[in-house]
Amino acid sequence: MLEWLKTNATAARDKLSAEVSKFKNREFMEAVVSGCALVAAADGDISSSEKQKMIGFIQNSNELKAFDVKDVIKSFSDVCDKFEFDQQIGRAEALKAIGQLRKKEDAARLLVRVCCAIGSADGNFDESERAACRTICNELGLNPGDFDL
Repeated sequence: MLEWLKTNATAARDKLSAEVSKFKNREFMEAVVSGCALVAAADGDISSSEKQKMIGFIQNSNELKAFDVKDVIKSFSDVCDKFEFDQQIGRAEALKAIGQLRKKEDAARLLVRVCCAIGSADGNFDESERAACRTICNELGLNPGDFDL
């Protein structure tokens, strides 16, 4: 999956965009935003530069353009605030939102693919980001190997 994303980035983003449009609802958006925050917090902290990078990604993301940008940014900021208050509380709340998709396999698999795309958005899908994506897989009952994690 990772190699495929690297070699076919444009096609992958277009496909993810089309798939996200199928799941345009608040529950899915909150799960995606929580996944974004979990990946951003993978190194133990969501710095202001990471927030700016993530908000920029959200605003320009083909994957997330199906949602109202203001709602996405507000939701992302709310999740980040929880991480800033307490890392464990933020993680637990993010996983709770992500877990809402556990019984919706198509949406859950898409969430993982979006989080992988977000993790590799800067060209460096490092081990901490990959570990965050594996955690998301585990929360959703998915096999991380299906996503080359």
